[in-house]
Amino acid sequence: MSMTWKQASSHAIIILVVFIFLPAGIGRSQIFNDESVKFSQALNWINKYYVDSVDQHKLVETAIVEMLHTMDPHSTYLTKEEVKEMEEPLQGSFEGIGVSFDILNDTIIIVNPIPGGPSEKVGILAGDRIVLIGSENVAGIGIRTNDVYKRLRGDKGTKVTISVKRRSVPDLLDFTITRDKIPIFSVDASYMVNDHAGYIKINRFAYTTMDEFHQALANLKMQGLKDLILDLSSNGGGYLDVAIQLADEFLGQQRLILYTEGLHQPKRNYNATDRGDFQDGKLVLIIDEGSASASEIVSGAVQDWDRGIIVGRRSFGKGLVQSPLKLIDSSMIRLTIARYYTPSGRLIQKPYTDYDEYSNDLIKRYNNGELSEEDKNIFPDSLRYHTLVSGRTVYGGGGIMPDYFVPIDTSYYSEFYRKIMNRGTLNMFVLNYLDNQRAELTDSFPAFNLFRDQFSVSDELIKQLVDFAGRDGVVYDEKGYGSCREQLRMLLKANIARDLWDTGSFYEIVNQQNPSVIKALEVIAEPVKYQAVLKQK
Repeated sequence: MSMTWKQASSHAIIILVVFIFLPAGIGRSQIFNDESVKFSQALNWINKYYVDSVDQHKLVETAIVEMLHTMDPHSTYLTKEEVKEMEEPLQGSFEGIGVSFDILNDTIIIVNPIPGGPSEKVGILAGDRIVLIGSENVAGIGIRTNDVYKRLRGDKGTKVTISVKRRSVPDLLDFTITRDKIPIFSVDASYMVNDHAGYIKINRFAYTTMDEFHQALANLKMQGLKDLILDLSSNGGGYLDVAIQLADEFLGQQRLILYTEGLHQPKRNYNATDRGDFQDGKLVLIIDEGSASASEIVSGAVQDWDRGIIVGRRSFGKGLVQSPLKLIDSSMIRLTIARYYTPSGRLIQKPYTDYDEYSNDLIKRYNNGELSEEDKNIFPDSLRYHTLVSGRTVYGGGGIMPDYFVPIDTSYYSEFYRKIMNRGTLNMFVLNYLDNQRAELTDSFPAFNLFRDQFSVSDELIKQLVDFAGRDGVVYDEKGYGSCREQLRMLLKANIARDLWDTGSFYEIVNQQNPSVIKALEVIAEPVKYQAVLKQK
């Protein structure tokens, strides 16, 4: 089955850059050369003599964008607004009132107040509907998510008053909330899968990632952790130093984690220290076609030193290092300044001579069968390398190839399923369902483990979803529904759990049927199989 870009949207990859900083002392001769004077002169002539008025700001931005586009796929220009949007998830926090919300029937509904956040402290509850922000009506006016952000976010210490409608309360409830720093977590989930194996999922490499990881690891060790599954699937990257610190958790002292090198950047080695908190015990990393950049640094180091097993599908293949360079108006150039190499010398960056082919690489891999069949992933002998302990064969030139290949599961991906997911129908149905059943569910299942073990999605609830989808414009297709029914059943339970508890609850449910997690557990459970891979010549 061929896959178009639109059909691939649910598998879209958001690639975050790996950041390092340029050394100080760039000389004037490197900046003010003949070509820069030429550009300034051309801009001056345009402004002075062009037949119509021109927007110099727009001209300069367009020139910068096009200039960077000719160099490589990851050197980019960001406006100051885009810089702020990019930095928030990597900084690990934003400033606001601390709620997770959605828009249901043209009304802002609180999914969950963030624990310990300013909204929870004043008494905001899940299920509350925001009717007024200040004196402004925000219900039934077609408000969008970004409009809500603009009204509720603001500088720490500032106040905002909201009026909410709560079930069983006749009048609106007014709350004055003092904005504060709200954490953005990079560890989505951490829990014990069985008596000895723990699971941690990291979604990005941000400033707070290592603190979150250490806390998660310490909690799991208290529960008996001996072996670890680290899930980096769909992790597009982040900060280079955070990737180095994470890899350092698993490797012995002075072992090379990676090295970087560029025309104006001399070779620099990054070595492990002796401070790693998980240098023993079985380690399995999960990656896929969405794992890029910093994820590939960690995976490559673990694989090259035969420290653990890699499970999943070949990673994205981004081995270019960007440095953030601020411009005079607080906009930014993310300029590629070096390439990074794994300890065995592998360059993970895939070719990018053809930009269109590069941007459509995921579609090409899907259509070629590379995501479904291991044998379709073909590497030339020129890209053959060997690990540093056992000498087993690994390959460079386009991502990290896992030790155990897990094919992508598209058996449920019918047109009916795609429409339900892409239109947000399932999420809207869950919000509606919880709006009516939240109190009953929390009474019946006061703790997540009870919900996980005892709650089941009935055929009647699935039918209600299908009927809801029909009212939302999704035409019923019996064959398509039949292929995705069990997937929808699982996702319904997982999404209900996430809205009642947290994102970790979502993963704890979906991972029960996640082929990569199942394979990781299988590898951990069989010491002979685990060791055989690491000692393979």
